[in-house]
Amino acid sequence: TELIMLDDALHELAAVDEQKSRIVELRYFGGLTVEETAEVLGVTPITIKRHWRMAKAWLYGQMQKQ
Repeated sequence: TELIMLDDALHELAAVDEQKSRIVELRYFGGLTVEETAEVLGVTPITIKRHWRMAKAWLYGQMQKQ
């Protein structure tokens, strides 16, 4: 059940912010490090860290609503 909720929330995040959704996919599902994710997306590691925190908080909030 939680995976379905996560998938739904991730689709909603993609509609709002594609980059944050991609970061979640690369970090959570792909197992990439912050540095590897930054390299793939062409941004700095600090940007990945900031967006990763925001995306996790957003997903958590969405999942709590369901």
